[in-house]
Amino acid sequence: MKPTDGLFCRGIRPASPWGLGRELALIAAALFLLSLVIKVHWMTDFIIFIIFVLSFDLLYGYMGRLSFGHMLYFGTGAYGTALWLVYGGKDPLAALAVGLVAAAALAAVLGLIVMRTHGASFALINMAFNEIGHFVVQSPLAGLTHGEDGLSCSAGKLFGVINFYKDEWAFVVTAATLLAVFALLRVLTSSPYGLLVRSIKENEKRVKFLGFSTFRYKWVTFVIASTVAALAGGMFTLVQGFVSPRVISPFGNVDVIFAVLIGGAGGLYGALIGGMVFMLIKNFLPVMIPELSKLLNVKLPQWEMWLGIVLLIVVFSVRKGIVGTIRAQWQARRPSGSPT
Repeated sequence: MKPTDGLFCRGIRPASPWGLGRELALIAAALFLLSLVIKVHWMTDFIIFIIFVLSFDLLYGYMGRLSFGHMLYFGTGAYGTALWLVYGGKDPLAALAVGLVAAAALAAVLGLIVMRTHGASFALINMAFNEIGHFVVQSPLAGLTHGEDGLSCSAGKLFGVINFYKDEWAFVVTAATLLAVFALLRVLTSSPYGLLVRSIKENEKRVKFLGFSTFRYKWVTFVIASTVAALAGGMFTLVQGFVSPRVISPFGNVDVIFAVLIGGAGGLYGALIGGMVFMLIKNFLPVMIPELSKLLNVKLPQWEMWLGIVLLIVVFSVRKGIVGTIRAQWQARRPSGSPT
């Protein structure tokens, strides 16, 4: 018997093609229905953020490593794509590939350092690297990136047809990218590799005792999560046609952490729902607060304060996240001894 056989006995099964197909169809249908009630360009932004949340959930939810520097790889993907579009060529696929390779290479190198730490040290070292990246973009590389002014860029049509600056095309391409990322992560997290990563989160010493090189698996997971984050950053550049130091700012890590906590860490659906709920709150509060202020004829505090209050209420009211809370209540209502 292989050491991983015991992991499969825990009831986690590999994703079947038919089951994965149904999941993708469900997600696609949900995105389409949401696009009927939410502005399409908003939905595109939401989807890009959700891809970013999925990447962070692989690192934090599945492997148990909280990073305060994940924006470094989102920003690397965004700037890598933008720099190629400005100085290299207009092919969107080539530009996206440059952003992904740059982020993957950076993660591969830094991962050799950060994955030897854990807990607060891991979080803070990643934040330090993120701060360095933010500084490099603004000052040493300002001749290329235009520093605080940002960098404008434009991509050619994908396959000679798809225009990223048309809202409908941007929505379709980003939605297809999200489905591809979800499928990849579903297969990975349901495979022996994914089960081993979860086991590292639960008890790394026991995994080492079974003879596995936990550092190698942690390093690979870190590189994959960083590359998916770069994919979100590259898609952001292709759709927006502009990047600024904001895309690599360490402050952006707060958003993705809240999103994972809202949806529930350690589950792909938690990342999907958490990302969507967070973006809905963040985008509708700036509209609602001024209207409510006019209605009550009272000057209310800025919407950012209300955003913090709402997020705290949501996070503390559903400690396991939305998906985790629903799952726990469902299991509590099932008759004892019934199959899960």
